[in-house]
Amino acid sequence: MITELNARSREIFRRIVDGYLESGEPVGSRTLSRQDGLDISPATIRNVMADLEDAGLLFAPHTSAGRMPTELGLKFFVDGILEVGNLTSEERQSIEGECKASGTSIEGLLENATQALSGLSHLTGLVVAPKSQAPLKHIEFVSLSPGRALVVLVTENGVVENRIIEIPPTVLPSALVEATNYLSARLVGRTLEDALGAIQAELISHQAELDALTAKVVKEGLAVWSGETESGAGGSLIVRGQANLLEDMDAAVDLENIRALFEALETKEAMAKLIQNADQADGVQIFIGAENNLFGMSGCSLIVGPYHDSQERIIGTIGVIGPTRMNYARIIPMVDYTAKLVGRLIG
Repeated sequence: MITELNARSREIFRRIVDGYLESGEPVGSRTLSRQDGLDISPATIRNVMADLEDAGLLFAPHTSAGRMPTELGLKFFVDGILEVGNLTSEERQSIEGECKASGTSIEGLLENATQALSGLSHLTGLVVAPKSQAPLKHIEFVSLSPGRALVVLVTENGVVENRIIEIPPTVLPSALVEATNYLSARLVGRTLEDALGAIQAELISHQAELDALTAKVVKEGLAVWSGETESGAGGSLIVRGQANLLEDMDAAVDLENIRALFEALETKEAMAKLIQNADQADGVQIFIGAENNLFGMSGCSLIVGPYHDSQERIIGTIGVIGPTRMNYARIIPMVDYTAKLVGRLIG
């Protein structure tokens, strides 16, 4: 639709969106007519605004007010008009310094990269970590509450990952110990990928001397680690700078929706969605408002980029969540640079 607009309409639309992104306020025809380089009368501008409103790109929040972009308008602006800027050398050095300070730990690298993004953008940073392919050093089941347990996995390269699994409420602590011992004997020193098939075959053939509840715990643990649960996607989610999002929200936004968003980010469904987004296209992806069910209700946008391993395979994603009125021109290259840097350091 943007491509069908004439040059005058595109310029007026661009200035309205630029003004909104800067101030968060509607932009009126009289304000535009006073801007340098736009020699158009207020009446003509109002006519163009009305056409853009009919096209679904603008709306008037109040009677006789100026116009603001709709979520559709923001999407068209980002895809078709936005001129993406470049990071300063100081910003690049800041991101590199944070990432390289993590040493050789992949988990530390991802933590620091997420923190760097959050700090520079003043938004909420998040990263989906890759499933570890390193041999296992330790695995343990820890009871959280009736019906829930925490599975802790430590790899030989020092990465620690945690998963919460659903277990029968009648499972005793002794069954968790037995499940830990059973998997430790078969997994330590091997990757999950190497050992998974043999363990599953043993469980199916009932060769393992485990009672029914312990076997259930083992199966649930294996399922969530291998991504075989209904919403499983592998990897873990790191979120930093949640307070930035709360501070950036307008007073009119329902904070319950923001809280619901953060709860959703802790679920496997959220991680699966993020990884799916990265797998669909190789490059920075932008999801504005209701375009993504996970962020639509909270009035937020997601900018996320994939990072690759040494074989150029997408193994995770990194990005930011912020209000739809964010500085896309600055944040997009920031996410892109960080994702590429993380891929180089992991590779």
